Amino acid sequence: MKVPLEVKKRALNLSKIIAKHSYLYYVKDAPEIDDSAYDSLIEELRKLEEEFSSLKVAVSPTQRVGGEPLKEFKKVPHQVEQWSFNDAFSEEDMFDFDKRVKNFLRKEMGEEISPAYTCELKIDGLKVVFEYKKGLLKRAATRGDGVIGEDVTNNIKTINSVPLKLLKPVDIIVEGEVWLGKDNFKKLNQERKRKEEILFANPRNAAAGTIRQLDPKIVSQRKLDSFIYDIAALSDKPMPENQMAELKYLQTLGFKVNKNFKLCKNIKETVAYWKIWQKSKEKEDYLIDGVVIKINETKYQKALGFTGKAPRFAIAFKFPAEQVTTIVEDIILQVGRTGVLTPVAHLRPVLVAGSTVSRATLHNEDEIKRLGVRIGDTVILQKAGDVIPDIVSVVKEMRTSKEREFVWPVFVSDCGGNGEIERISGQSAWRCKNKNSFIQKKRKLYHFAGKSAFNIDGLGPKIIDTLLGAELIAISDDIFTLKKGDLLTIPRFAEKSVDNLLSSIEKAKRVSFPRFIVSLSIPNVGQETAYLLAKNFKTIEKLEEAKIEYLEKIGEVGPIVAQSITLWFKDKENIKILNKLLKHVKIISESNSSMSSGQKSNIFENKTFVLTGTLGSMSRDEAKEKIRALGGSISISVSKETDFLVVGENPGSKYEKSLEFGIKILNEKDLESLLNGSKNDIIKA
Repeated sequence: MKVPLEVKKRALNLSKIIAKHSYLYYVKDAPEIDDSAYDSLIEELRKLEEEFSSLKVAVSPTQRVGGEPLKEFKKVPHQVEQWSFNDAFSEEDMFDFDKRVKNFLRKEMGEEISPAYTCELKIDGLKVVFEYKKGLLKRAATRGDGVIGEDVTNNIKTINSVPLKLLKPVDIIVEGEVWLGKDNFKKLNQERKRKEEILFANPRNAAAGTIRQLDPKIVSQRKLDSFIYDIAALSDKPMPENQMAELKYLQTLGFKVNKNFKLCKNIKETVAYWKIWQKSKEKEDYLIDGVVIKINETKYQKALGFTGKAPRFAIAFKFPAEQVTTIVEDIILQVGRTGVLTPVAHLRPVLVAGSTVSRATLHNEDEIKRLGVRIGDTVILQKAGDVIPDIVSVVKEMRTSKEREFVWPVFVSDCGGNGEIERISGQSAWRCKNKNSFIQKKRKLYHFAGKSAFNIDGLGPKIIDTLLGAELIAISDDIFTLKKGDLLTIPRFAEKSVDNLLSSIEKAKRVSFPRFIVSLSIPNVGQETAYLLAKNFKTIEKLEEAKIEYLEKIGEVGPIVAQSITLWFKDKENIKILNKLLKHVKIISESNSSMSSGQKSNIFENKTFVLTGTLGSMSRDEAKEKIRALGGSISISVSKETDFLVVGENPGSKYEKSLEFGIKILNEKDLESLLNGSKNDIIKA
């Protein structure tokens, strides 16, 4: 149907006026018309587009929510490789950063330079990369692994603060943060609670979960927002001369830029700005977890460049870990799989660092004494990111005289038998004298079937509890004697699930030597130690015969671990279980099947790796196994003997320590290239 000229003009004017008021409302926070008037304009344009379909174009305001739900997100390569910031946590860290910057610039520029810094709030949201062609939004993608992201364009179009069409027809790639406001987060969780759905832990998780919804209509309902903070690429125009100019240029294009940026003359001023926002952050509707500090001048940014994963010209100055107060309602001793007793504080549930916490480990008897914590005490609880919460201190001023001291018991019923406990020689820890309590058996079986040991798919704690309750298993080797008829007698065990479980158990009968050692639950022997033992002894028979003097000489083993190993193999019950187990399983050499043909299996021989941060394409454990398969060693701490540090997202202090020691740093892409048989010159360097 031909569109009358006056209708075309009306639709064009409606699009322009809606775009104007959308920008004023969502970006400038300065609305000029009432919400109902704005909705009326949208409705009129929608009706015209329904009547004349040729008027409906991709950048129309009515198309922010449109299209059918996707089956999956398409993987897309970034035109500009993405990075993340290194972190600073103290004023001292910031002065060290300033010193590094000046030293580097002096060497590069041949003169003393005292750069100015731009401070921007670090929004705790989801990073997204936006591509515009001639001012039109063409693609939006998640950061992914920095090289490949997921195409989330349809979902991003639902965010009103993201312009579908820029105010200037430029080709540009920008980076920004997508976030969910605290108020909208609260409303979203209230609605989910009403529908008896799982609640989101915090606004960041909600934003990330929303962007990965396959239905744009759901995304639209959640009212996400955005801030743009960086230009990754700009065509047909030179980059702005400094970061302040860059932020202002982004604003002229119609992007929503967080207004709280500031230019600081020196590092002292950046610290002062950080202190202000540490106190003010809660006033804003968005989550702020620190301040991003960037050298202002673009030419100095270019001179400094990047390390393997992060810019040298910028750093994220994080706020201190969130701390809250709560009450210790009880202290309970938890029995571990090796019989060690760990005191756990049961807390009045409290929200800290985005999640509700009701437990905190007190580690051992000495830690209880050091803190002076009593049952009923008000305590300061701290949780940083995914780290287990810690009790920092006791608020003694809140005591009412009703608090009770925790008395370390002589008997613990969960230990089984007569419940006797004993102090572990040379350690500030206690354990059950009885090594065969039901709780210990359960935890050992959980560990035995777990990912770090036999990794039996489908045999989780609930299934193990069921099998124990049905008296089908009692010790680890019983798992390998299970028959289909046994399992089908258990209520709610269907034939298919039984077949799947038995298939997983059969597959698990072939196990690597390190995993086998881990499965034995030898006290103080974790994954890293298990790999060291496997490398040094090759067979379980040789390990069983090992003398304590020889064990102590192995790096990172030491006298306590050496004693644990020798005592374990002297125990007749342990040897009985071991021999039973060996009748069912075959210990195999580490598989080199993942290597490319022609690649030497010992390419990493005599090379020590440390891993830090979160990897995107594989888990840390998978990366370690692949490194070991090529002859490399893994260490848990950085030292002068470390050859390589593999850095993922959000690395810890190991990264800075590696810089001090001059250790070669690999990002995830470097590691994958080495594992695939390319870039072998890195190893030889």
